[in-house]
Amino acid sequence: MPAARMNAVRLPTQRLAARARRPLWISCEGINGVGKTTVTRALAARIGERCLLLDELTDQGKETLPGRVIAALAAQGDVFLRTGHPAVETLALLALKVRETERLAGRADVPEVVLEDRGLDSVAVYQAAILGAHQPENDPRDVARHVLATMTPWRHSPDATVLLSGDHRQCTQRFAQRIGRTLTARDVQIIECVDALYADLAAAEPGRYRVIDTTGRPVEEVVAEAALVIEDVARQKETDHAA
Repeated sequence: MPAARMNAVRLPTQRLAARARRPLWISCEGINGVGKTTVTRALAARIGERCLLLDELTDQGKETLPGRVIAALAAQGDVFLRTGHPAVETLALLALKVRETERLAGRADVPEVVLEDRGLDSVAVYQAAILGAHQPENDPRDVARHVLATMTPWRHSPDATVLLSGDHRQCTQRFAQRIGRTLTARDVQIIECVDALYADLAAAEPGRYRVIDTTGRPVEEVVAEAALVIEDVARQKETDHAA
């Protein structure tokens, strides 16, 4: 499409020829209702065929392995896939994320950019919030960090994580409208906790996290800023590799 070419993300020439190296890996994060999936898909369209978009686990086809696992976790109708067994849920979701990496490693056509709609950070913060509700004696911040540290041998951290932030009340309202349900007080508490956990992780890793405030901004403007982040990270990675 002409518009996609006009607004294409400009990657360094070296990266365009760097198929033998690990792809540039960008994850997109944010609380429910912040517009993350809309922005992620628009970014993937800008990058074009050079990009592999990894859809959020809950958006993958029901006939796929991730789709079947998510369907099992969602069988009780909980919006956050809570089954009453948070440790088992966490391990199942982490296994699916590791599987994504393994499947990518087996591809003959390695993409230049991997754009991930919710990465390990999502599993860490949401499951930490859920586990914290079950076990109040455990600090969710410590749980989130532990989950991420535990996964280090199996999955590398993204080259950058684009964190979309926004008014959690407005985001919660949009989320409820999208799924056509009234969120319980317990659901809202999870979102508030996740919002705080994302902020904590971003403060701890300012080099990886790029926070973009979406409040009152049109989607096109947010996408444009996120595209600049990707271009900047790609240039920095090329500079580091050359050095």
